[in-house]
Amino acid sequence: MNRPASDALAGFPLTPPALPRPVVFDQHWSDLTFVHWPVQPETVAELYPAGTRPDVFADGMTYVGLVPFVMGGIRLGFSPPVPYFGSFLETNIRLYSVDDAGRHGVLFRSLESSRLAVVPLTRIGLGLPYTWARMRLTRNGSTLSYASLRRWPEPGLRSRLIVRVGEVITPSPLQVWLTARWGAHTRKAGRTWWVPNEHDPWPLQSADIVHLNDDLLAASGVTPSGGPIPALYSPGVRTRFGRPSTVG
Repeated sequence: MNRPASDALAGFPLTPPALPRPVVFDQHWSDLTFVHWPVQPETVAELYPAGTRPDVFADGMTYVGLVPFVMGGIRLGFSPPVPYFGSFLETNIRLYSVDDAGRHGVLFRSLESSRLAVVPLTRIGLGLPYTWARMRLTRNGSTLSYASLRRWPEPGLRSRLIVRVGEVITPSPLQVWLTARWGAHTRKAGRTWWVPNEHDPWPLQSADIVHLNDDLLAASGVTPSGGPIPALYSPGVRTRFGRPSTVG
């Protein structure tokens, strides 16, 4: 990906740093839709773990994202795919984070998963706020419909998103900033951790929101300061995760 002709991304890592080996997980993300809202940074600062803070774009805002997608092809290191997991749906609510080492990542407020076994493994192992949900993705031509109903915890939370996928786009500086993220910050055992990842640049397309009815954003404790910005769709990328390290 070429650097956009804008100072908005000056110093921002457009490609992932070398991933510390060994590779812990290797997986494929497909049929992603990114829906984002602007957020005043000071309204979410208290949600961040020690050593991290809201990442702020050149417009003075941070953002919160609703991102439904399909997870598949999970491997442990470079082993063959784990047969049990197969492909399953996820939807996450995420904020954008940066730490004192200058690592720009995401901070998950919730991650819905249709595969129950993923929930305890990731909650205990990585401190990620995974939840169990009944989920469905249907496609009708260029229209995708995502549906989720939380089973545990806080059962009953729903998310329904319908988008119409459009043309391939050249991403704007903001769209690059929102999608070129090379790790996640999380908190586990009283410490803040950095979980690094790497993948190829996202192939991105425009996406029109046809319908959105979502409980997950409100339940996340994040209040947007405006309506959603134009959505994005990606057919997907393969991504690799390295060994977590402590922050600070």
